[in-house]
Amino acid sequence: MGRDWPNRRHSRFVLAHGYRWHVQVAGRGPVLLLLHGTGASTHSFRDLLAPLAEHFTVVIPDLPGHGFTANPPASSYTLPGMGRAVHALLTELRVKPDLVAGHSAGAAVLLRMTLDHGIAPRAILSLNGALLPFRNSEGHWWSGLAKLLLVNPMVPRLFAWTAADAARVEKLIVGTGSTISPEGLDLYRRLFREPAHVGGALAMMANWDLRALRDMVARLDTPLILAAGETDTTVEPHVAETIAARAPRATVRVLPGLGHLAHEERPEVVVALIHEIARAHGVLPAEIPSTGPSGDRAA
Repeated sequence: MGRDWPNRRHSRFVLAHGYRWHVQVAGRGPVLLLLHGTGASTHSFRDLLAPLAEHFTVVIPDLPGHGFTANPPASSYTLPGMGRAVHALLTELRVKPDLVAGHSAGAAVLLRMTLDHGIAPRAILSLNGALLPFRNSEGHWWSGLAKLLLVNPMVPRLFAWTAADAARVEKLIVGTGSTISPEGLDLYRRLFREPAHVGGALAMMANWDLRALRDMVARLDTPLILAAGETDTTVEPHVAETIAARAPRATVRVLPGLGHLAHEERPEVVVALIHEIARAHGVLPAEIPSTGPSGDRAA
């Protein structure tokens, strides 16, 4: 599957935390760490890597059990466990992020790592961050369902078999409020056809609990920029508002007309936002150009 994977020339495999990771590293300069969300992989940032590598050392791993990273023990799938695992990878790579950005569940991992003092970035960008339990669920029903599905070893294989239908994958992506390219849809279809990847996503869901993070953000002293896609139906924009009301140094940015996969729909908008944040917090010099629309709304 990886023979023609996006940005393959920047891929490497690293042993850290007791298992093999796939990570893409490119560019020079301040270290920028990008973390994808549940069910995705490095491909999610495929169109961001090249422009960001002009000014940063960009580090993009496949999270445990996702993409080409091995499935770890169950303890690595909890939110703090995921943070410890990524920290071990960064230690092995000998990098310390100056700036971090995470999509969906990836944002939750970065917040927890910062709160646990595993990283000390100058700022955190949350891209449609999944930072609260799903509405009316408190995280119980969907993690319970994932655990139930995970018990049956045939479930990942069954899901992978049904994912061969491109129409099913397109329906799943459209359900997030985003419209992405045919290439992007095919990459998700290829991922979802891999039972190991499906199993990793289910294991992450089964062990995920955001209730503690909801309260912990009150002591987050790092600037937090919460980018919220206006049409996101997976993590609705009100989540960013709720977190901003709790985190003392948070700012909400609305991404007009974009859904949950905003960085895949309009990568240039997110690249410009990252440059802007980097300049504002002294990660990049002020003369780095900025393009793309913005929508500031101070929390």
